[in-house]
Amino acid sequence: MIRFYFHPRPNPMKVALFLEETDTPYELVPVDTLKGEQHRPEFRAINPNGKTPAIEDDGVRVFDSNAILLYLSEKTGQLGGVPETRAELLSWMMFLASGLGPYSGQSVHFNHAAPEKIPYAMNRYRREAQRHYDVLNTHLSDRTYIVGDDYSIADIAAWGWIDKAGLVLGDPELTDFPHLKEWFDRINSRPAVARARAVGQDIQFQSEMDEPAKRALYPQNYPENEPATGTL
Repeated sequence: MIRFYFHPRPNPMKVALFLEETDTPYELVPVDTLKGEQHRPEFRAINPNGKTPAIEDDGVRVFDSNAILLYLSEKTGQLGGVPETRAELLSWMMFLASGLGPYSGQSVHFNHAAPEKIPYAMNRYRREAQRHYDVLNTHLSDRTYIVGDDYSIADIAAWGWIDKAGLVLGDPELTDFPHLKEWFDRINSRPAVARARAVGQDIQFQSEMDEPAKRALYPQNYPENEPATGTL
């Protein structure tokens, strides 16, 4: 059975949605990132990058949410599109992995979590997130789903972050992105979304962003955690 290493954040929620959509059996393994559990050696053996989500599947480890979605779609034969649109699917999966996700995350960080307000960084990341939203909005102006004619892992991968538009852009209603809003409502109304949102609700994850939590989430911000440097 798949072991699913989980914390209720946008990227793990993508995997939760896939598993619920496809009725794939799994064992939930909570990883409380505010307590620093992602830095434990046993978890680093699953994901050397020390982030959720990750999965184990009969001794095979897979980490990074979009890699997990690609792996699971191939394993189950579900939601991976069709051969004719494979290149398009991979293109959008990389767009979401390298663009929408990182810029959304940095927008949230600099606008809500950074210890000091840096106008350039706040504007830079929010505007880049907006640009990615606009790309999706334009793309969805004449289609129901991101790739081809059917719901796929590309939609799941995008849903995880678009769900956080209120934090990313300060616009939870997607006012400036009507086509994206229509798409989001369509995905968000699926029964599996409600099941995915319920994953881990019975687990008491830490919610307070205290000093130990900040050190766990942003260890690179503390001088004692700086990597050693040398000369070649």
